[in-house]
Amino acid sequence: MTTETAAKMLKFRWLIFAILALAYFFVYFHRLSLSVVANDIVRDFKTTASVMGLLGSIYFYCYAAMQLPAGLLSDSIGPRKSVTVFLLGASIGSLVFGLAPNIEIAFVGRVLVGFGVSMVFIPTMKILSQWFRATEFAMMAGILNAVGGIGVMAATWLLAAMTAGFGWRLSFDIIGGCTFIIVALVWFIVRDRPADKGWPSPMELDEAGKAAAPKPAAIGLLEGALKVVSEKYFWPVAVWFFFDCGIFFGFGGLWGGPYLMHVYGMTRAEAGAILSMIAWGMIIGSPFLGYLSDKILKSRKKVFLICTSCLAVEMILLRLFPSGLPRPVLYGVFFFFSVFASSMVVIGFTMAKELFPVEMAGTSVGTVNLFPFLGGAVFMPVLGRILDSWPKTAAGAYDIKAYKAMLLVMAVSAVIALVCTFFMKETLEKQDA
Repeated sequence: MTTETAAKMLKFRWLIFAILALAYFFVYFHRLSLSVVANDIVRDFKTTASVMGLLGSIYFYCYAAMQLPAGLLSDSIGPRKSVTVFLLGASIGSLVFGLAPNIEIAFVGRVLVGFGVSMVFIPTMKILSQWFRATEFAMMAGILNAVGGIGVMAATWLLAAMTAGFGWRLSFDIIGGCTFIIVALVWFIVRDRPADKGWPSPMELDEAGKAAAPKPAAIGLLEGALKVVSEKYFWPVAVWFFFDCGIFFGFGGLWGGPYLMHVYGMTRAEAGAILSMIAWGMIIGSPFLGYLSDKILKSRKKVFLICTSCLAVEMILLRLFPSGLPRPVLYGVFFFFSVFASSMVVIGFTMAKELFPVEMAGTSVGTVNLFPFLGGAVFMPVLGRILDSWPKTAAGAYDIKAYKAMLLVMAVSAVIALVCTFFMKETLEKQDA
């Protein structure tokens, strides 16, 4: 191999990352887009809030249902083909949604979008595992998650501006057209591994001059899935994901807004400004934690211990002081909540990937990715039931005692997540061995 060839590979991988990161931007954009246009859709289709809620949730059901198949398909037919085919479906779904003559066709479009974007994250993680070193992986996953945070912000202010200028229908058609451009870029530029272009991988560059390692045997789909669930160190990570993301989706994604409005008497706009710190926490915290793990601490487990300990302390302090915090402190509370609970997942996915051979990266990440959505599906209604178990105030708000009970459940859950970190295996050490 020549120095020129190695330089080409090291540059080209950043182009691949940029294209896949752009695709991931639209994953988050689609995930939160309906919140901006909900009133317009209810008006135009003359439907109800309940039907609108189902239209919004169908994305999550489709996304969750595809996580294990996404890993299996990434490891079998390949991540590039998987992203291309499914993202094409998302592009068509966005166009169908924008052109829908009735709510039934709108559901069809939303289902296509949900299934389509579900096949971006896991194949991307699989591709990154081939183009980047193990000591670079967490940082790259962190940057990817930060792009997701930018998608969160764009799904609110950018889509709102587009809707004001073009209307919600044309806006979604434009989004569908942009998604199709990404499909073309993935197909014509992205490659599953450097070998597809006749280049050495970064790992092979590091091994230059050493005896060539034997090529690992292919692992079958069923064999790979069984190997993942039978690995004892997989389960502390999975249970951690359940409780950590249950807290994040339950509080950050649903009940944090009512908490700020009911306990602190904020307007919707004031609460939204504080909740925007969740996006900033993802944007800033994700690449930082990846760099911290890869380059500074050179450890996955230490980052788990630090961040989950901080999350547990934050939840306990919120339970002890549920009201009366100054507004600048609340901005910090939600920013660091996002860092400790959301940005931290990039280290979780990295550890899940590193527990197994690289040939199983899609299967392992896909399997563990079931647990964040399961946590959200359980915590959102459970926290709601806790709030409903207390009488409402005369103004129709939930009482502070109800929020104290909710915060207690989240504090206990954070402590359980912390306990899980003590049973995890240090995987970066294994990679460097």
